[in-house]
Amino acid sequence: MGEKRRVVVTGMGMVTPIGLTVCENWDSILNCKSGIEQISRFDTTGFPVTIAGEVRGFDPTKFIEKKEIKKMDPFIHFSMAATQEAMQDAELDVTDSNSEKIGVIIGSGQGGITVVIENTLKANNGNVSRISPFFIPSAIINLASGQAAIKYNLRGPSYGVVSACSTGVHAIADGYFTIMRGDADAMVVGSSEASIVPMGIAGFANARALSERNDDPQSASRPFDLHRDGFVLSEGAGILIIEELEFAKKRGAKIQAEVAGFGMSTDAYHITAPDPDGRGPRVCMQNALKNSQVNPDEIDYINAHGTSTPLNDVTETGAVKEVFGDHAYKLAISSTKSMTGHLLGAAGAIEAIYSVKAITEQILPPTINYQTPDPNCNLDYVPNEPRKAKVNACLSNSFGFGGTNASIVLKRFH
Repeated sequence: MGEKRRVVVTGMGMVTPIGLTVCENWDSILNCKSGIEQISRFDTTGFPVTIAGEVRGFDPTKFIEKKEIKKMDPFIHFSMAATQEAMQDAELDVTDSNSEKIGVIIGSGQGGITVVIENTLKANNGNVSRISPFFIPSAIINLASGQAAIKYNLRGPSYGVVSACSTGVHAIADGYFTIMRGDADAMVVGSSEASIVPMGIAGFANARALSERNDDPQSASRPFDLHRDGFVLSEGAGILIIEELEFAKKRGAKIQAEVAGFGMSTDAYHITAPDPDGRGPRVCMQNALKNSQVNPDEIDYINAHGTSTPLNDVTETGAVKEVFGDHAYKLAISSTKSMTGHLLGAAGAIEAIYSVKAITEQILPPTINYQTPDPNCNLDYVPNEPRKAKVNACLSNSFGFGGTNASIVLKRFH
């Protein structure tokens, strides 16, 4: 075995309710802007929840040929936009000689739910002949990777990842380990989600998972606040270009951060609720620190899963205290979901990008809408405004239905 390969971030792209680019997103973060509004996409009469984090002003024709748009569900539209920005940011030139060592792993929690619903209605109404011949390739999750591979001639490993709200971090991890094994020198990684449809809202609402603060959407997502009442469903995509260090240096790439490592675990407790003793998140974070060879007191910032649900936030807080001990009261924690809402499968990818920005800009993203402290959530959540700080190492958490947990550690590149 030779020296351990190092993996770095060289490009990033994103589409969220608070911005259509990384720059727009970071500006919204610094200005504490919420992307939560009344749902405009369909009539919400009779729905217990009428708010969401919709991506607004998005034009897929800027990223996809017009005739190709109908062959893709909106979750692929988002991923293609974010991939284009990330590729341009990385200035990664894919050639015939290196294309077999550049792959793509883009995941999604629910995939093409929009086109599934559209074509199901046609079938149920007896209009079988009207079901699109592009239905299957527009809906299946690995086609986010497949479409990116076709556009950019990426001939390395290509597949999709599905693990609920941990999807984004798992996709980055798979790309990282692919590079570590030597199977690729660069990977396009991340996740995308487009689940703001009647079934999506109704399903989560009936599961009592969503905030019902319909009269005040901007303050509905309030992680760690005593009066939090559920998460806000959102959509979008986050894509990162990660590369083996020497490959990146040889081509003169702009290195934005180092991917130090990952942790994973499973609660094995309940299909939707977290284990109240926080064992899964605790083991996950411990594994991330061990895999990264980073001591607990070296972590400066945690981008929390922080969903704004009564159970998650107190469970995550308790797990952080167990993992970090006294240092838990010294490090900064925030939930950017307070602004973006919860992008489900795409959450981990966009939050990894926010963590990279925290490192490059030396600024901590805030947790907005933090008004009434919860005695059971008594750490530093960077309340209500961003903060300049020394940020050398970040940990970002993603926990999902089925008890799946994933954490990523990112470091300032030296």
